[in-house]
Amino acid sequence: MLQFKKSELRDYFETILIGILAVTFAKTFVFQNFKIPTSSMEDTLLIGDHLAVNKFIFGPVSFAWEKKVFPQRDIKRGDVIVFRSPENTDIDFIKRAIGLPGDILEIKDKQVYINGEKLDEPYVVFKDKYNIYRDGPLKVRDNFGPVRIPKGYYFAMGDNRDNSDDSRFWGFVPREYIRGRAVVVWWSYPEERGAYRKTGLFNFVKDVLDKTIHFFTKTRWNRFFMEIR
Repeated sequence: MLQFKKSELRDYFETILIGILAVTFAKTFVFQNFKIPTSSMEDTLLIGDHLAVNKFIFGPVSFAWEKKVFPQRDIKRGDVIVFRSPENTDIDFIKRAIGLPGDILEIKDKQVYINGEKLDEPYVVFKDKYNIYRDGPLKVRDNFGPVRIPKGYYFAMGDNRDNSDDSRFWGFVPREYIRGRAVVVWWSYPEERGAYRKTGLFNFVKDVLDKTIHFFTKTRWNRFFMEIR
């Protein structure tokens, strides 16, 4: 019986193809990369943090084996979630799930109350010592509600409460907009505020060169594979 030996080139091609398929599957169904562009989640997450987002944990499944391979659960209060912006679904936001469906949420002098109980939030920072009482679009920053969160919706807020564009300003997050839960910082490289607004080939090349030249000296190694809580 004739036996055909696969060439090394074919072996390399099959290995690369399998690798591409595995990465594509993981990126599409399991994990997503996300980079922090603003300060709204300080000091939990910093501008320039690169995150791994578990896309499977909140998603629907068709088979029992999927739950065994990729454990799933409902969204919990305090989860750091990535979701499509209710104002522009082409943009992804990252905030913390604070209010769950059915909750009555109220903010009084910056403090969040859920169903009448003061919420313990050790992750929150306030960088403005003053409360806003005057009328205007920012009034809801420090005093909001009470509101009941509808079924199928969530109330999301940034940890940097005085500098976060969140549910206080644009409303509830529909369940189907939530992409996943941020689980770990896999790389962190400091960037200037507003850097995400700089587009074009020149800025792209400049950014790549900066990260290449200063990778070892500027990388925040203390945040390497830091679990997000």
